[in-house]
Amino acid sequence: MTTATAPSPTSTAPTPHQVWKRARGLLIALLILVIAGITFAAVRSGTNYGHLDPRSADPKGSRAAAELLKARGISVTVATTLDEATTAAGPGTTLLVAGPNLLTPTQQRRLHEATIAANGRTVLIAPGPATASRLAPGVRTEPHRPVTPLSPSCTFPAARSAGTADLGGMRYTAPSTTATACYPSDGTPTLLILKDRGDGDTVLLGSPDVLHNERLDHRGNASLALQLLGSRPHLVWYLPSLADPSATSDDGSPDDNDNNSGGNGGEASGDESSFLDLVPSGWLWGTLQLTVAAVLAAIWRGRRLGPLVVERLPVPIRASESAEGRAGLYRKANARDRAAESLRAAARTRIARLAGVTAREAHTSAVLLPAVSTRTTTTGDELSTLLFGPPPANDAALVLLAEHLDALEREVRTS
Repeated sequence: MTTATAPSPTSTAPTPHQVWKRARGLLIALLILVIAGITFAAVRSGTNYGHLDPRSADPKGSRAAAELLKARGISVTVATTLDEATTAAGPGTTLLVAGPNLLTPTQQRRLHEATIAANGRTVLIAPGPATASRLAPGVRTEPHRPVTPLSPSCTFPAARSAGTADLGGMRYTAPSTTATACYPSDGTPTLLILKDRGDGDTVLLGSPDVLHNERLDHRGNASLALQLLGSRPHLVWYLPSLADPSATSDDGSPDDNDNNSGGNGGEASGDESSFLDLVPSGWLWGTLQLTVAAVLAAIWRGRRLGPLVVERLPVPIRASESAEGRAGLYRKANARDRAAESLRAAARTRIARLAGVTAREAHTSAVLLPAVSTRTTTTGDELSTLLFGPPPANDAALVLLAEHLDALEREVRTS
């Protein structure tokens, strides 16, 4: 009798086609998300600006303040390089530095020299300790405090006229008796006005919140912002950029301490910023929602836990149908090894009963093979390969194995 050849073990890993069928839905969804994100970014690329940008209508933008200043006859010019800012500075100009902490030490020294010579007003938004020491020498900074409604508590006309405003952030003190300190938080001012030579002055604002679109209509924020920025007929809104050629004149990197205390867009935070602090809140919420959706999808698609529950079938099922169904499952999973072992185990159980071997020893080759060899003409090696050999290499070999097992059982039965 011819026996099946001994093939190598069959892998139960899914084929590339099966992997593609399972993952194509997720990949298509990800592709749609990427295309939608790129399209959304392209549509908004021409109108989306950063924090404190006078062209931005976002909640953290400052377009509302800029439009109110223009309505009062103040010309508003946006500068993105240090050369543009220093060239435009003058006696009739207010220079607003939206992110002084983004400037390199060399840029900060150049800016200070230009503003002192310009004899105008310079407004610094939340400068950190190192930045304040260069742009406003002698000023000491105190740790950051949350933004809350604060009262002026000073004689500065603009502050007294505005009344309570949303201030906080960095706090400043100056040894000069000519400095005006307003809006104290825990006893330390968050708005400091330093008198320069001539008619010029320098304003240190601890927080940019009074300039944000979302807060401008709260309390006296609009009044304070308009009076601080509208005291001169011209306003230069300086938005420092890392792409500024002057940033490469020295180490090319902003002061680390001020970046940690200045936050994004000049917004102060007394502690060192972590990676999550730099991620917009919308992305964090979106990631959380996707995580929850993934967990729910895993629960929905996951395998049930615990043993299978045996249920009474409502109708009897023929053995042939059950065998065909199990065979179909084995074929779909390419599980020739399990199918072959199932065939061999069933054949060994039936043959052992015919050969006088107990059911406990039916699957022990040392007991079963000698008992069967006395009832068949098949040699010992062929018999061992047939009943205990490796799985077949392909479907044809599996069919051949089933035929040989059936022939062996008939031979033992009739012997």
